[in-house]
Amino acid sequence: MDIKAGIIGVGSYVPENIVTNFDLEKIMDTSDEWIRTRTGISERRKVAEGEATSDTASKAALKALECAKLEPKDVDMIILATITPDSPLPATACIVQENIGAVNAAAFDLAAACSGFLYAMNIAKRFVESGAYKNVLIIGAETLSSVINYDDRSTAVLFGDGAGAAVISAVENGGILSITNGADGSGKDYLKIPAGGSRIKAGEESVKNKLHTVQMAGNDVFKFAVRKMADESVKAVEAANLTLEDIDFLIPHQANIRIIDSSAKRLKLEKDKVYVNLTRYGNMSSASVPVAMDEAFREGKLKKGDKVVLVGFGGGLTWGASVVEWSI
Repeated sequence: MDIKAGIIGVGSYVPENIVTNFDLEKIMDTSDEWIRTRTGISERRKVAEGEATSDTASKAALKALECAKLEPKDVDMIILATITPDSPLPATACIVQENIGAVNAAAFDLAAACSGFLYAMNIAKRFVESGAYKNVLIIGAETLSSVINYDDRSTAVLFGDGAGAAVISAVENGGILSITNGADGSGKDYLKIPAGGSRIKAGEESVKNKLHTVQMAGNDVFKFAVRKMADESVKAVEAANLTLEDIDFLIPHQANIRIIDSSAKRLKLEKDKVYVNLTRYGNMSSASVPVAMDEAFREGKLKKGDKVVLVGFGGGLTWGASVVEWSI
């Protein structure tokens, strides 16, 4: 009998510290109205002093395991999607492994920006369905406040910190019906953090020129995202041998309200069938989809058997989409 992988547990964590648009008004040339009308964001979260990606990821992971009714020792593998690791070495996933006591788990980081969680889901699905692993814990976690240039209002207002997690295991019914991932490296300069790797090493000049912070070609990213979010969603629906009429709910990457609205329109979904927490959290990169998925479930918006589209896009450029038949 073929093994079918699905989501058996979800969890999330966002820091307590809230940064509102009015807070940003005090430190840069922007306004609450400018931010809301262009992005849909009203506030975002920021980690406490001394709090890092492994801390938020660990908290989300434990909630997902509790939801799945599993113990940390039951986890066979941890995949952590992040572009803001605690440090380049070791993998932040290994720190999470120690933090939560997942003593039997392999662990590694994955860098695919805002699409990272959907890349991790694809890998987890393959491991579970091959029979190699029974329980794979996937996490999207970011501390984007650590890579923000507050002199650049076009990016500083967009991003927030947070973490979301899911447990991928074998399910009897439903599961991950389809999943697609893609990339286009020709768009590598549209969204990037130039320094800190082997190309531009950390040094006085790179710090002075703020090359360790996010840089974005906003219009290019927007045009790409509007097209790709809708196209990939439809592609995932077709790969699942479903029609748009079969889709019950959409959980999109939370980057911009206009991008989300465009995707919902293409999928012919009313607003009450689309989960949006962008206004409260901003763009949390790889954490956006799993945090939204966890909140939608806990608010009773996802019911067992629902056909749910998950979709994201990010720097790289990367993208991914999945149709999940809800199993919890």
